[in-house]
Amino acid sequence: MKANGVDCSDALNLVDDQNDGVSVRAFCDLKEGDVVANISKTACLTIKTSGAREMIESADLDGSLGLSVALMYERSLGEESPWAGYLQILPIQEDLPLVWSLQDLDSLLSGTELHKVVKEDHVLIYEDWKENILPLTSSLPQNVDSDSFGIKEYLAAKSLIASRSFQIDDYHGSGMVPLADLFNHKTGAEDVHFTHESDTEADESDNDDAANEATDEDEPSSKSSSSPEQSFEDVPGENTDDDAKEEEEENSSMLQNDQSGLKMIMVKDVSAGAEVFNTYGLMGNAALLHRYGFTELNNPYDIVNIDLELVTEWSTSSFTSRYTRARLALWRKLGYTGCESQNSEYFEVSSTGEPQTELLILLYILLLPDDTYNKLDLAESTTGASLSKEGRGSSSSSYEITIGKHKFVSGQSGNDILLTDGVCEALLTIVDKRESLYGSLNSLEDDIDRLKTCCFPRDKRLYHSLVLRVSERKILKKLRSYIHTKANEFSGGKRRKKMVPKS
Repeated sequence: MKANGVDCSDALNLVDDQNDGVSVRAFCDLKEGDVVANISKTACLTIKTSGAREMIESADLDGSLGLSVALMYERSLGEESPWAGYLQILPIQEDLPLVWSLQDLDSLLSGTELHKVVKEDHVLIYEDWKENILPLTSSLPQNVDSDSFGIKEYLAAKSLIASRSFQIDDYHGSGMVPLADLFNHKTGAEDVHFTHESDTEADESDNDDAANEATDEDEPSSKSSSSPEQSFEDVPGENTDDDAKEEEEENSSMLQNDQSGLKMIMVKDVSAGAEVFNTYGLMGNAALLHRYGFTELNNPYDIVNIDLELVTEWSTSSFTSRYTRARLALWRKLGYTGCESQNSEYFEVSSTGEPQTELLILLYILLLPDDTYNKLDLAESTTGASLSKEGRGSSSSSYEITIGKHKFVSGQSGNDILLTDGVCEALLTIVDKRESLYGSLNSLEDDIDRLKTCCFPRDKRLYHSLVLRVSERKILKKLRSYIHTKANEFSGGKRRKKMVPKS
């Protein structure tokens, strides 16, 4: 690291454990604000620093696709690569579901949020490889083996980039950053922060900027805004200096960017002997396993998704397909949608078991009596008076809606008016459908028992898949409790009216 512009503080202890891998611990007490690492951008493996830069840019590749080529290229060089010392400590691949066998995906992740997502990832990644990576193998340098750019190698590179890369700056984009990727993650418990040197300089200069603001406004600009600017038309064959100028500007930009380094700065005190954690964001276990290959017990950011497809399946089993399409269309006309992923639309259930409001609104509309539905549809088509989008499009996330005789504000107790007997019954049926995706062989209690007896890290994949399954199924259990609690509540001493559609 020292030979390549990476300065690691002597206060950090890099520990290599056979079971847990590399971790970073404090040799002595660390204080908030301590800079524990300075990393030169030239030490980072990016598209711009890689020996494959010309090949990558000629093929118009960028982002993770271009970085994957850079990583595969440098790996193919072996000891000849400037990053040989760094690459030799990386695993061949991170054990993300992305690189699991189809058998493991089906046996371990069936029913979870990741099962369908990872299969979709496989299709898209193979298409990327076939269209963008495979054509490069016909024009590789003689010292580079084309086998280094196979689909398995591409998946391995993608797994490392997904779990270890950092955003460096606008010029370099994302890249592999030595030392920074050794800090383990802990949700909501960041000890050290990865930052651009200019970020810290900007913070330090805020007070100076404020002090100088008044005098700056009084000073004339170096160039008058009213002065005319001369323009030149492009003349074919006479712009030979333009490319040189652009190249000079790019080189200048690169020099300027590389002169400012990267830093790892403590954001809280850490006692001697304790592990120093980074954080990859506030993520549930599905996202953690998908991107980084691990899970956390009792993760407060876990969620469960209920696909729109499950809702429409329930509706078409109770009513006609035409009926379902019409009610769904009205829900959309009122301005509602679910969350969207690559090829699906879904609703989130929070870690506390509370369903997304848009799901309740959709079920409510699906169960409206025909006369109420027709009035609402007519009102929306003519005046739009039935929907007040107060707060939408602004920083406020709350909004007010009136359906039939009822008005409620999202995020407030008024939402309870949606939970009629009919909506509760429908929601319970949909939850059962969602639960059935895990299969009938193992109950939640069975999964909990298997998790307790699972040997980690020997059965790493089984362990993390069970953590995910248990966390998701516990949320579904909370959702059932939420529904039963609401169904048993009374309003003004009387049971809420059960909303059922007219045939």
